[in-house]
Amino acid sequence: MMKREKLDELKTAATTSVVSVGPVVLAAVERGEDLQVRISAPATGTALPIILFAHGYGSSLNGYAPLVSFWASRGFVVIQPTFLDSRTLALPPEDPRTPSIWKIRVDDIRLILDQLDFLETTLPGLKGRMDKSRIAAVGHSFGSQTTGMLLGARVIGADGKPGKDLSDSRIKAGILLTPGGKGGDDLSPFAAEHFPFMNPSYAEMITPSLVVAGDKDDSPLTLRGWDWFTDAYRLSPAANALVTLFGGEHLLGGISGYLVTETTDENPERVAAVQRLTWAYLRTALYPGDPAWTEACNWLLESQNNIGTVERR
Repeated sequence: MMKREKLDELKTAATTSVVSVGPVVLAAVERGEDLQVRISAPATGTALPIILFAHGYGSSLNGYAPLVSFWASRGFVVIQPTFLDSRTLALPPEDPRTPSIWKIRVDDIRLILDQLDFLETTLPGLKGRMDKSRIAAVGHSFGSQTTGMLLGARVIGADGKPGKDLSDSRIKAGILLTPGGKGGDDLSPFAAEHFPFMNPSYAEMITPSLVVAGDKDDSPLTLRGWDWFTDAYRLSPAANALVTLFGGEHLLGGISGYLVTETTDENPERVAAVQRLTWAYLRTALYPGDPAWTEACNWLLESQNNIGTVERR
């Protein structure tokens, strides 16, 4: 296992205190329930880039503190919605919205984009400090499906053709953490029956993006092994990097929160690697010429026997 001192050799931006507010409520009549979001931002700094974070199934605006706190303390404004599948909302399976939650999630992010001017007034001291030309989207698990569609991925319909383009050009870069892979024969019978939207076409995902997977992430959703979670990188023309974390399961060491019971591969060093690598990727993606990503890749390759490896193109 890599020592903490070794992890700290990867340089990141100077940290600052984080200010957070939530829930902030956005009216969403057609959704059937108002949209609640959390906004976290560094206490100082101007022209701050934005991350729209899509949580995994069942989580909420209060999840993923290890990632959100890291990003916000190093210069990003992070906006987290609570989607309709959240356990905090307890939507019953028979609710007529349930089959469409995957599409409603995308609409939720678009509503946030439309309301950025309002949202920056809800956190004291934030108004006028966001750079709305530098927006990234990040998602984990089910949230990666949401993020992928905002980056251009589509759902293949029963006719075998890609469905509607739901991408948003305001998003300039993305990160997909453990995204679902190909559908069809690659799905388990359970997934094929219950999740027909898990049939992505990544050929249309044309926004620069990073994919992160763990090589011990064996899922009941697929008949394949962990490499299923790398399909978004293999099949997208714009996914330009793949990080594979050795020993990583679906929560990549515990990114969904501190002391969460669903983490089966708790590993602070792996979480620290995800924090630093994702921050570095977005720095360079949103600020071309910034050396953060190259430095992060060099660090990972030097330590690949302990943490993981990276592919780039």
